Amino acid sequence: MSLTVIIILIAIGLFLLIVELLIIPGITVAGIGGLLLMIAGVYFAYKSHDNITGNYVLLGSLSMSLFAVILSLRTKTWRNVGLNSNSDSRVVSFEKEKIKIGDEGITITRLAPIGKAMINDIICEAKSHAEFVDENTTIIVTKINNNQVIVKPKNIE
Repeated sequence: MSLTVIIILIAIGLFLLIVELLIIPGITVAGIGGLLLMIAGVYFAYKSHDNITGNYVLLGSLSMSLFAVILSLRTKTWRNVGLNSNSDSRVVSFEKEKIKIGDEGITITRLAPIGKAMINDIICEAKSHAEFVDENTTIIVTKINNNQVIVKPKNIE
């Protein structure tokens, strides 16, 4: 086998190992295939050529693997890939004194089973008992838990 084919085998194997490391989580076909291709390249280098060439190919493939791992795990590499925004949102709470059990309201979004509702001109997070409630449905408050209002549709008694 020619040295060019051996180098191509090792290069494809190295590429698959980098894909396994950076893109595909876990141990998958890409990682196992990459490792097998690199081992095959080194094996054919020893088999087709002399031991000195095999040693050079082994040393070169190990050093290129180490270089690729170090290069791919650098912080600057991940800055281009990672998310750079911060979340500054917060939970919108309501004054519990303004919403009481038995109050009526209307759903703003579909409750599946959680969504938004307007009760006493206050927009809050509402949760239905177990069923889905379509938007613009009249609801009745049955229970209040922290920042969540438990409701049921008005037509169900």
